[in-house]
Amino acid sequence: MIKACIFDLDGTLVDTLADIAAFVNPILLEHGWPEHPLPDYRYLVGRGFRALLKAAIPADAVVDFEQLYLQSLERYKATGVASSQPYPGVGQVLAGLEQRRLALAVVTNKPDLIAKAVVAQTFPANRFVLVRGAIDGRPIKPDPAGALAAAAAAGVCASECAFIGDSDVDMLTARAAGMVALGAAWGFRSAAELLAAGSQAILEDIRDLPAWLDQQA
Repeated sequence: MIKACIFDLDGTLVDTLADIAAFVNPILLEHGWPEHPLPDYRYLVGRGFRALLKAAIPADAVVDFEQLYLQSLERYKATGVASSQPYPGVGQVLAGLEQRRLALAVVTNKPDLIAKAVVAQTFPANRFVLVRGAIDGRPIKPDPAGALAAAAAAGVCASECAFIGDSDVDMLTARAAGMVALGAAWGFRSAAELLAAGSQAILEDIRDLPAWLDQQA
């Protein structure tokens, strides 16, 4: 029986794609590099801000990348929540999960301070046992450390957790942690990618999650 639901953030709970593009593209233009159209960011995100920035700049760019990363990270922290909004039905589903007495957590590769701010400001009525983002020097997804920390915070076994995310990284994380991997097909990536990465079920809409939980019970 599932006792905890662990969620990815970007592309799963909150649609942040436009905000990410609106932040990264000006950095590219400042350096004379071409910007990316919005759809490209669906595949640039997912492995943390460092990897996003590395993938966004031209491969032959002559730049002190570490300095660029640190400066950009500080600017990113200052943007806060920006205009990101939850996907339709997210608030309703989270409230319903809490009524079922399921523990909730967020494990994301978004920088930790930004992740905590987004969750606190976007979901003020919900209680998460853990919100864990990326901190330099600490393993990020697909390493299972964050997912396992969420299970520990919830006081449940990994096998009693459903990990819900929209990318191959999330499915690999869930499988590495020994959790049920649920693909969020409403997010940034395709159902085919999620299935290839080990998703055990595909949810077309977050509002399908309660029915899936009922089937498991």
